[in-house]
Amino acid sequence: MAGRGPAPKPAHLRQRTNRKAGSATIRMIEASEATASPAIPNPDGRVWHPLTLVAWAHAWASPMASQWLETDIDGLGRLAILWDALYQGDLKAMAEIRLQEQRFGFSPLDRSRLSWQISQADEAEQKTNRRVEVQRKRTGTHDPRHVLSAVK
Repeated sequence: MAGRGPAPKPAHLRQRTNRKAGSATIRMIEASEATASPAIPNPDGRVWHPLTLVAWAHAWASPMASQWLETDIDGLGRLAILWDALYQGDLKAMAEIRLQEQRFGFSPLDRSRLSWQISQADEAEQKTNRRVEVQRKRTGTHDPRHVLSAVK
């Protein structure tokens, strides 16, 4: 008896249901590739707390910075004002910081909501290759696992 039920859709019309539209894979940034962070927007001429400056530098050194646009700098500037308020002792700023950090993908859950995934496979492969090369030079032997490779 020929197939039961409706005929399957043509291959060009099928769509994966577990793939999020608009997802992006963010590549880890090497230290040599990092660019200087922009200045914090400071219309009122405030003197920033040292930890605010550290948080700003960390944010711009993160892989997520590659996804931010120039128009995001104002929003990140407002976040810096909140960080500064927190470091000055205003604990009420924590709730707003949590909400604002979500917009820029600061936590793994936030990145998942934004459909961002940080590529770490390349970094892991590079570390493994360096380790194998060091071991080969030290022992002078060939690693039998060298013939194995990950399928991408």
